[in-house]
Amino acid sequence: MRPVLFAVLLSTLAPVAAQAADPHSYAQPDEVRVRHLALDLRLDFPHRVLAGHATLTLDWIDPKAAALVLDTRDLAIAHVEAIDGEGHTSPLPYTLAPRDAELGSKLTIAAPSHPAQVRITYATSPAASGLQWLAPAQTAGKRQPFMFSQSESIHARSWVPLQDSPAIRFTYDAHVSAPANVRVVMSALNGAGHPLDGDFRFDQPHPIPSYLLAIAAGDLAVRETGPRSAVYAEPAVVDKAAHEFEDTERLIATTESLYGPYAWGRYDLLVLPPSFPFGGMENPDMTFATPTVLVGDKSLVSLVSHELAHSWSGNLVTSAAWRDIWLNEGFTTYVQGRITEAVYGKALADEEALLSARALQKSIGTLPANAQRLAPEPRGIGADDALSDVAYDKGSWFLRTLEQRFGRADFDAWLKGYFHRHAFTSITTEDMLADLESNLLDAHPGKMGWDEVRAWVYAPGIPKDAPLPTSPRFDAIDQARAAFLAGDLPAARLDAQHWNTQEWMYFLDRLPDDAPLAKLRELDAAWHLTGTPNAEIGMRWYSHAIAAGDTDAWSAAREHMTRIGRIYLTVPVYRAFAATPAGLAYAKAAYAQARDGYHPLTREAIERVFAKAERSKTGAAK
Repeated sequence: MRPVLFAVLLSTLAPVAAQAADPHSYAQPDEVRVRHLALDLRLDFPHRVLAGHATLTLDWIDPKAAALVLDTRDLAIAHVEAIDGEGHTSPLPYTLAPRDAELGSKLTIAAPSHPAQVRITYATSPAASGLQWLAPAQTAGKRQPFMFSQSESIHARSWVPLQDSPAIRFTYDAHVSAPANVRVVMSALNGAGHPLDGDFRFDQPHPIPSYLLAIAAGDLAVRETGPRSAVYAEPAVVDKAAHEFEDTERLIATTESLYGPYAWGRYDLLVLPPSFPFGGMENPDMTFATPTVLVGDKSLVSLVSHELAHSWSGNLVTSAAWRDIWLNEGFTTYVQGRITEAVYGKALADEEALLSARALQKSIGTLPANAQRLAPEPRGIGADDALSDVAYDKGSWFLRTLEQRFGRADFDAWLKGYFHRHAFTSITTEDMLADLESNLLDAHPGKMGWDEVRAWVYAPGIPKDAPLPTSPRFDAIDQARAAFLAGDLPAARLDAQHWNTQEWMYFLDRLPDDAPLAKLRELDAAWHLTGTPNAEIGMRWYSHAIAAGDTDAWSAAREHMTRIGRIYLTVPVYRAFAATPAGLAYAKAAYAQARDGYHPLTREAIERVFAKAERSKTGAAK
């Protein structure tokens, strides 16, 4: 190890030590580790609970360990028992600690005899943070209720008692009982032809971290999109989704050609109702996806490229703690760009990279210094907060820089080897840096120094010499925007009839925050942005229109933000409304009507916007 790298590691010793104990989990994996999870659960739609038991197969590491410590949040524990090697059971005493607002309740099970298995019988809360239960009226078909999970980051503990840390990987199997005619799917191999008989069984033979544990159930139809891929969605949506995602097999084959075999068997997609709080979730074997990408022209299928890329970066090689989440998201965003380039062309890949880079340049300076680092000190960083644009966009920018310095051929060889060397393991930033040193920097000396690596990983901000892609289309849009704002180019003469979604996003993103109302109304009259079905364009347009005082757009903005539960597309519109007293009152009234249809994570994000606005109003009054 070269001295300068040792200095880097030494300088981050405190964060690494804190991370070893995972500040976001009560688990004690140095004493005992869960190796396999067996679930037997019953879906109860009327009461909005999952009930049954979880059987944990254990690896006792410390001979002196006296207890199994698990993470839970709002679980009703009925009883706990040990299971010996011959299947005999005996009760185990346990204590459930008071609830911590972020971490939930520590479950301590006294087990000095080190049983091979422990079974916990329990039920979830109707308000479980990792589950959303939808009434039939909240679905596309309006015939049956729907339920889905979102375990990332530390919400698996709200529906399964387990060691809820990305450092701990386990295999699992499950038996789920459901009402007849309801289809259940999980983050495991799913059978498209499974009868809807209320009896579902699943097996995930590969070790996964807890945040990739997933379940959904509802009125789901299936369309095959390739020899190892299918789309699951409500019947009213499934054909549109199958068309949008018809390139899935091509995407899988392209990624395999770059980074090695796909390890998970199948890659299916589940299109969820609009309340899903994220764009996509990379659950193994079955990505959960937002319906907001179904715009008809495949312009937003980079989401599929992103979630598919996680099959290598994140699911195969996993960050060991939330402080290291850039190893998942930054690597995945880089791989997403490579897939998009190979399948849809370099121009689109460069546009998407430039969009994210420009947005990060605009926002990163507003963040605390620690939050600007790829590998922040974990103290004060919540698990959900770690999933920021810094992890995604600064991380991928760093990898694009490495590619530029070392050349694509050598960088690709390193990245493919990195995925192979660390397959089915959870690693830290420092593990990744050691691999980078041994297998890229030392193999090609003189192309990048460790001081530069340190600046990217441990320093706040973006290095001044960070390379940016170029886009002639974006350059032309910059010129057109400037001419439009200066009054030299009428809105109707913008060459926008052939702009793709990314180009509209870029045009709107680079409008000034205080764009004049008259110019925005001229733009809307020419291009009919109010009422757009494209949520990416809508979010940006409504944020500008509201900020400029265009009350004519309020009704359409309300329809947008109450129809869509994806945090990224909804919260900015609420934030724009919350900037004025009248807008805040309007947004609160809209939220009161829509609240029950939002996911708990979306509700939390919106309520934070309101709380901040109220604090600002109180401060101004003083």
